[in-house]
Amino acid sequence: MDTQSYVLAAAALFVGVGSIENRISRADRRVARVERKLDLILGHLGLQEDEPWSAEVAELVRDGKKIEAIKVYREATGVGLKEAKDAVEKLG
Repeated sequence: MDTQSYVLAAAALFVGVGSIENRISRADRRVARVERKLDLILGHLGLQEDEPWSAEVAELVRDGKKIEAIKVYREATGVGLKEAKDAVEKLG
């Protein structure tokens, strides 16, 4: 293969990866919208679903390990640092 073929192959790969990332990003946004809607429905019905990780976060807060609690919360929910910090602060 000559240099031009390598460049074309690399460009095709780059476009393909970009397309896949775009699809994943759209899917993530759709899932987040559905989750928000379900949370609203549960709230309207007065129901609350305890997440399996919430007990771990609460225990870490009780033990004074807020940074670890924030880390676990972020990993479990996928939210940003500020949102996780605010949520953990509400617990403790």
